[in-house]
Amino acid sequence: MRQQLRRFRPEAIMVEVTPAEQGRLDSLYALYRANRLDLAALPGGRSETYQVGFALARELGLPGVQAVDYYASTSQTILQSGTNYDAFTRDLRLLQTTARPLKALVQRDSLSVYDYIALANQPVMISLAHRAIFNTPAMVTSGTFSPAATNTVNLGPVDTAYAGAHYISLFYNRNLKIYSNILRAQRQRPAKRVLVMFGLTHVGVLQELLAANPAYQVVPAATYLNTKEKKRLKAIL
Repeated sequence: MRQQLRRFRPEAIMVEVTPAEQGRLDSLYALYRANRLDLAALPGGRSETYQVGFALARELGLPGVQAVDYYASTSQTILQSGTNYDAFTRDLRLLQTTARPLKALVQRDSLSVYDYIALANQPVMISLAHRAIFNTPAMVTSGTFSPAATNTVNLGPVDTAYAGAHYISLFYNRNLKIYSNILRAQRQRPAKRVLVMFGLTHVGVLQELLAANPAYQVVPAATYLNTKEKKRLKAIL
């Protein structure tokens, strides 16, 4: 995977870590660059931040990776009921029943990590995730939120008449702040080619925001991550 992403020739790499942790990342990267960091002994050392971000940064001679996440946690199932609720759950269920089996295959060594990441970055997969979180929920009106579901985003009282729209705003709010962090980080380390690494549900909305900015041209990861396993997405093709 790193070999394929290296073809993009990124001049900066941005990862799903909050800016408050940048100092820790810099210290760890310095150790990693000096071959003094054992990723196997590091909590989370198997994550893409280290296995791809750190490794690719070192291969390319970059000074480090940049932390651009904004932490906020909201359960995708916080929306509990409402008119047209079935439309929301149908898309969310389709996303879950497509993505989870792929992860299980990787855990059983029946699918390579490379193919798993390549499949997650296929346009049809990104489109489904984006629709399930940022579009279809707007159909849900006169709805309720689960009081037990995780939600660390405070956007004020929920207008139950527009419960689905409020649901979208919780996720959109976090991604707007991630987008702002990306813009700031790019200016701190001027780079024309930037590799941004985030989870699937972030990709569509971040691509949309960056594509609307005339200073940026979005290059989908699928441009570089080819896979012969696309048949595994037949349920949504």
